Amino acid sequence: MQRDTAAAEAAMKGIRFRAWHGEHYVTLAELLVRLGSFGLDLTWHVEFDEIVDPRCVEMQRRSAEAGMDTLTLLSLTTPFLQFIDAEARGFADDELMVVLTEFDSSSWDVRAVDERVLSGLRHHFPQAQDL
Repeated sequence: MQRDTAAAEAAMKGIRFRAWHGEHYVTLAELLVRLGSFGLDLTWHVEFDEIVDPRCVEMQRRSAEAGMDTLTLLSLTTPFLQFIDAEARGFADDELMVVLTEFDSSSWDVRAVDERVLSGLRHHFPQAQDL
């Protein structure tokens, strides 16, 4: 991705939580739904350290172009799609709004410009820790 987003990301607050809750894996699709209206109008760019499914190739192709809207990304991540290492960045126009980073299929980091997004996720994932 050609965007210089380091400063924007550094200014964001974030949380980290386990990706596995017993037998349940928290998917990117679930996180997108939990973003609610905040995430609906974003344009997404997704990067992978490891391609684990043919849908990842399509996500990378779209990310290299103009990105994809939330509903397109959601359609590519359902049904169940588990990542090994991946990052999804949501933009409103050219402004970075949220970063969803999955580490080794074991945890998610969520950074957002809006604290209400993080508060909502803390409600669903009470074991979340601040970054």
